[in-house]
Amino acid sequence: MSGWPILSAVTLLPLIGALFILVIRGEDEIALRNMRWTALFTTAFTFILSLILWSNFDPAAPGFQFQERYGWFGLMSYHLGVDGLGLPFVLLTAFLMPGVILASWHVDKRVKEYMIAFLVLETLMIGVFVSLDLVLFYLFFEGGLIPMFLIIGIWGGPNRIYATFKFFLYTLAGSVFMLLAIMAIYWQTGTTDIAQLLAKPSAIPAGMQTWLWLAFFASFAVKMPMWPVHTWLPDAHVEAPTAGSVVLAAILLKMGGYGFLRFSLPMFPLASEMFAPFVFVLSVVAIVYTSLVALAQEDIKKLIAYSSVAHMGFVTMGIFAMNKQGLDGAMFQMISHGLVSGALFLGVGVIYDRLHTRQIAAYGGLVHRMPMYAFIFMLFTMANVGLPGTSGFIGEFLSLTGAFLSNTWVAFFATTGVILSAAYALWLYRRVFFGPLEKETLKSITDMTWREASILLPLAILTILFGIQPALVTDIFNHSVNALLGQVQAGLDMAASVQQAVAQ
Repeated sequence: MSGWPILSAVTLLPLIGALFILVIRGEDEIALRNMRWTALFTTAFTFILSLILWSNFDPAAPGFQFQERYGWFGLMSYHLGVDGLGLPFVLLTAFLMPGVILASWHVDKRVKEYMIAFLVLETLMIGVFVSLDLVLFYLFFEGGLIPMFLIIGIWGGPNRIYATFKFFLYTLAGSVFMLLAIMAIYWQTGTTDIAQLLAKPSAIPAGMQTWLWLAFFASFAVKMPMWPVHTWLPDAHVEAPTAGSVVLAAILLKMGGYGFLRFSLPMFPLASEMFAPFVFVLSVVAIVYTSLVALAQEDIKKLIAYSSVAHMGFVTMGIFAMNKQGLDGAMFQMISHGLVSGALFLGVGVIYDRLHTRQIAAYGGLVHRMPMYAFIFMLFTMANVGLPGTSGFIGEFLSLTGAFLSNTWVAFFATTGVILSAAYALWLYRRVFFGPLEKETLKSITDMTWREASILLPLAILTILFGIQPALVTDIFNHSVNALLGQVQAGLDMAASVQQAVAQ
């Protein structure tokens, strides 16, 4: 593998597929079919390459592997590499994208532009998780806004323009501060190379860490999103097409959590420790408040969107517990949520394609007409609640354990969110699936097609498999998490020794 730039291949292959679609001429049925199949084969082959990457990855080595580095513009470099923190998200992205294309199979409005947008978005998302240069990371991180802006703005619902601009402005405004912080880091250290910065915990003085942490926090908090900068997410989800909601919930939100793990904790350990109580408060409010808001929703997608905000609260709580259990829980929760939330939005798309409404009141008694769909949606509902035996339980349990070891009151209040999640999830399921089949529009509704089943079944299998055998996931990032904790502790110890020397 040493002579093969596999990270560039995984990252850039979707972009190459987009170029192939770009040169396909015509708008007839044959041309549209070729565009769809090109997008599907491209994403499928990207997933195969990611599996090859995984098979050659050494989980016992905590450092960056498969590194590629080329000079670029002097200030920055094209530097790629992956460790146990980034690889799970590369695999998650590559795994979900073929399903996203299949879920979009019947899109008939500007098909060429639609498929190109998703393939470009895949390149940008994978690039975030393999970048080892701050400027390159920023370009990938912010570049993802453009295709998602187009996906919501062109193929979204009636209020798509409002939702698109709200999404774009919120995330862009937060990231401006991160760009300023990257410039400050370069002026202070003379490099934007992430590996070099992580290797020198004393490179950034204690006096700068607070401001740099806040600048990065502004970007990552909006991206996740954390309360109170979460209001763009429900609007974006409601207006986005099904495939857009899947990508938004399953992958784009995780960039914020990944950013905290990659930058905030190891580069600014003093500030992370100082601001941990502040993040705990925001996390608990997000878990409890947005769960209560979810109970009041009448739109299925909006309810699941608020659920995502609550689950991201468990992630930030686990990260800033700054212990082994908390970090393991945050990582596992992000992977699990990517599978479960993606599946839930795909599930909503199944019935939306039939009735073209997301209002809960429009349904009822679907179990009588769609038993297979009712079963599989129940599985993902239980995983969303955190039922033991599903992947959702592992992440929440570890995050709560880490929080308990750090602050018992935080864990106590966050646990109420588990109860509330059961309330709104089961309330939704009862109203949509149980009861008599009374509405005339539902009496002729059909169960899932083979295409819909082929999208959801792999997600269901992994949800159960990871819930029963979580080591399949934790073994990938275990040593990287240990190394991260070592970096944080080294930074704290060095700062403490400096303070003692000054005091003497």
